[in-house]
Amino acid sequence: MALDITTAATVTPIAAQPTLAEQARASGTTFILAVFATLSGKPCAKLVPVQAVDQLAEEGVGFAGYAAGMIGQQPRDPDLVAIPDVATFTPIPFVRPGLAMVHCTPHVEGRPWPYAPRVILARTLARAAEHGYTVKVGAEIEYFLVDRTARGLAPADAADVSLQPCYDARDVTRMYDHLAEVSQAMNSLGWGNYASDHEDGNGQFEQNFDYADAMTTADRVITARYLLSVIAEKRSMKATFMPKPFTDRTGSGMHMHLSLWADDRPLFPDADDPRGLGLSPTAYGFIAGLLDHACALQGVIAPTVNSYKRIGATSTASGATWSPRYPTYGGNDRTHYLRVPDPHRVELRGADGSANPYLAMAAAVAAGLDGIDRALHPGGPGEQRGGMLPMTLIHAMDALEADPILTAALDIAGPGVAAYFAERKREEFFAWHNTVSEWEIERYLTAF
Repeated sequence: MALDITTAATVTPIAAQPTLAEQARASGTTFILAVFATLSGKPCAKLVPVQAVDQLAEEGVGFAGYAAGMIGQQPRDPDLVAIPDVATFTPIPFVRPGLAMVHCTPHVEGRPWPYAPRVILARTLARAAEHGYTVKVGAEIEYFLVDRTARGLAPADAADVSLQPCYDARDVTRMYDHLAEVSQAMNSLGWGNYASDHEDGNGQFEQNFDYADAMTTADRVITARYLLSVIAEKRSMKATFMPKPFTDRTGSGMHMHLSLWADDRPLFPDADDPRGLGLSPTAYGFIAGLLDHACALQGVIAPTVNSYKRIGATSTASGATWSPRYPTYGGNDRTHYLRVPDPHRVELRGADGSANPYLAMAAAVAAGLDGIDRALHPGGPGEQRGGMLPMTLIHAMDALEADPILTAALDIAGPGVAAYFAERKREEFFAWHNTVSEWEIERYLTAF
């Protein structure tokens, strides 16, 4: 039908997305970090001068994928080409004057690369959209600020030694310069940092920012880890997202607050919930899916040998591990695998600081959608669903490969990704297992 000209005169055109070159010029950018993440979560980049911004936008930038790390390539394979997502252009002059970052989607021979975490999450979110859902996620990034000395790791703040340092105003104040710089950086990027605090371990911190759509939050986790690392280095500190850097202290999680929306309407709240948590049947199906796939899910959201030192912890100096060992859910109770702090979201507490945010969100969404599709019921709050979570990385890989929903989630852009991921993680486990540790020497040297 023809559009009436009088109506057309009142239509407001949608503003076009500024080009990469336009954004670079407007922000005074001189160099752009073109970034992508491997399956292990390593941020890879090339530094592109602004004079080549049009070439970057049109052609991307090439990498030898095998050299980058865990990205599904062999030395003989064609270039992995990182194509920038123009909407993610982010000036970061607080790192270096004139520096900006743009997140990229890896392609090989003109097609999205199935082993690229950003591709996997994009396909998963497209599947959620087919169900009518938009996925929103908030991520809590916990980390330690440490010094690495001849004696091992130590908190970068030598005065941070109390038995219960969590929220200690004095510990926070001593790290004021670092925390304030990170907060100001986040807010300059529009992330909405709303708190910075000292966590439960000596030298451990967390800086919270607003939730967003899943892809935006995953990009921000990669950016945040990069920013935290380089800002810490300015003060001769090392920021580590290692799940359990200290045997006797709390580990670092990457708790994810997940919610489903449709037409800007949250789908989880329901005031008539008979279980008393204010949740809808959709929310309970999502929760049941996460619980049903929890053991396999751990292989993706807790993907290192060190992850299982955190999950398997029996005690810490503060008296609590804050790390779930069984797949349960409940209300505002941090001992559960899934916490429901309010009716709008579900907090998945099994993920840790080593998790790749793209894969973690993709796997969690796939598990939750399966629960909705099959109309699963999670049981009552506090009821255990299934056995104990995997106690080692090798057990987690066994669970992952035995779970068709989670393997399909990793293979969503092409076959072989789940098998490759599990194989590489098994290699990681046996590399650790075959290394003689100080613990073994102390225990066995003169024991027999």
